[in-house]
Amino acid sequence: MRNFLIGQHGGYDENKQKRDFRQNFWGVQGCQLNDEKEIQRLVSEAKTKNFKIGVHFPMRAGVFDFRDPLFLSADKETRRAAFDSVESELEYLRSIKPTFVLFHYPKPVILDDRVDWSNWRFSDSSEYVYESNYSYEELKERSEYLFKWLSEKSEEYSFIPVLEFDALNKYIYESTLLDELLAEYPQIKLCLDTGRLHIQSKLDRNFNIEDILKRFAKHTYIVHLWNAKVTDKIEHNHYPVMPGLKPEEGWAAIDSFLKSIVKENINCLYMFEHRSDLLTDEELEQCYQWVDSLVNNQDS
Repeated sequence: MRNFLIGQHGGYDENKQKRDFRQNFWGVQGCQLNDEKEIQRLVSEAKTKNFKIGVHFPMRAGVFDFRDPLFLSADKETRRAAFDSVESELEYLRSIKPTFVLFHYPKPVILDDRVDWSNWRFSDSSEYVYESNYSYEELKERSEYLFKWLSEKSEEYSFIPVLEFDALNKYIYESTLLDELLAEYPQIKLCLDTGRLHIQSKLDRNFNIEDILKRFAKHTYIVHLWNAKVTDKIEHNHYPVMPGLKPEEGWAAIDSFLKSIVKENINCLYMFEHRSDLLTDEELEQCYQWVDSLVNNQDS
């Protein structure tokens, strides 16, 4: 379990830290903590308990208009503001020294016009654009700039840049653009989110989750673990991954996902991005033990 993390998102929860964290876990991923007191509480706990900190941008809540910087916006000023906001947060994070800083990619999300995205969660219409209004050439040019910039900043501020897949379209899964960028800029890694991948696989018939895992697992630094039930509706977002949840009932086949990832990459971190309050203490331990058996004990 030394490659396991918990999240402290939207505030630092003392009870969650005490209940969910284990002494041998890798660390904690922080996101949008409410104030300096909460951030310093996490930093202090990390020093005392000797664990690492990662950041899902931004660490500080209320500083930026939206959680995810719109690096790839068609609007030049929006792009400039996105890069400025990240630079500002990286400067703030110097003293905290997080191991990684994670951002969503692509952002804004480029949506396939053929798919009904009404059930995909966006906080604002600025977070997405349809493929018919955004060309592959635009994505290529702006992604090349983003990768170069993040690579330079990773050296300047000493962190691992991690890009978490948001919804993907054919520009990613039907081209080699991202594969080539990841090869050119090996400092930049990926985050695979089991819940997002599962939901897209149910909404988008052109999306092949096994192909995505096979192609990109080797570039993955961290996996976000949660489940959801997808039938004619999406239910139970951020439900804990548990062995009894059946794919035939609409749940993600987490065991299959993780075995595919481990086949390509044995060095990933795994973060439980779930609602642990839905589980008893015994069930939470069962969750941890089950994932550990899948990702750390392949030969047992």
